[in-house]
Amino acid sequence: MPTRIVFMGSPEFAVPSLQSLAGWAEAELVGVVTQPDRPAGRGRQLTPPPIKTLAQQLNLPIIQPERLREKAALQQLQAWAPDLIVVAAYGQILRPTVLGLPPHGCVNVHASLLPRWRGASPIVAAILHGDAEAGVTIMRMDPGMDTGPMLSKRSIAIQPEDTAGTLSDKLSVLGAELLLDTLPGYLAGSLQPQAQPEDGVTLAPLLDKSEGVLNFDEPAELLARKVRAYNPWPVASLPWKGGPLRVLHARAAAVADSGRMAAGRRVVLDGLPAIVTSQGALVLEHVQPPGKKPMSGRDFLQGARDWVD
Repeated sequence: MPTRIVFMGSPEFAVPSLQSLAGWAEAELVGVVTQPDRPAGRGRQLTPPPIKTLAQQLNLPIIQPERLREKAALQQLQAWAPDLIVVAAYGQILRPTVLGLPPHGCVNVHASLLPRWRGASPIVAAILHGDAEAGVTIMRMDPGMDTGPMLSKRSIAIQPEDTAGTLSDKLSVLGAELLLDTLPGYLAGSLQPQAQPEDGVTLAPLLDKSEGVLNFDEPAELLARKVRAYNPWPVASLPWKGGPLRVLHARAAAVADSGRMAAGRRVVLDGLPAIVTSQGALVLEHVQPPGKKPMSGRDFLQGARDWVD
């Protein structure tokens, strides 16, 4: 008899996991829980989360509670009577009443190599801190924040050009593959959860939009990682005429006589806009000026004749 599964997820990261479960002969997807539709884009039009769109294509029952603790949401979960709940970037904390509902508990696809980077922004944290690798952990959830026992892990190298967006895409596929590799043994009882080690715990808290504003008192190497880590959100930026200048791609570079120039000074290096930092300079390779489309740093300079201080 197929395993009755409820899936909980919201963003693009969760899409491959739901697609994999939908194609798994041993699963019967009985329902999907996702976040409510939210305003998005310049027009602030009400937009469904990607998981809702996929669930509709798969003709799956969907609920979108503002809070999972709502009576109607809990009643629907009970009515679906899942054997297992699979979670991937759902966006809400699961309370004990939900965690204890299915006989096989709740299994989470978490985008880090636990116990490193527990929390809401593990992919951003891995890039920001210069980690050599990232990965996915399949874990059985408990009431803590990503503290539950682990079932499996798989890693990949972080490439120098990886942004949070590209790395998330890679890990979403890796997580979906690992999920299907893990569930048969877990459901059969041959794969037992293992407690996370006490050493190596780090936290990746929820990002705030204000963190995208670059501080040039920091070294260029760190700022270049921030540009990658904050792409696609909140996007690194710096003050410019008419609003923030969004920095989409950048690199660190050495600057002759940088010790004589104040951090924050605007210069040109190799025909590209750059800003002196506390150590080296941040070269802006691709930017998006206020109200305009993304462009190369070279094209930006053509219309920013007063870039150099």
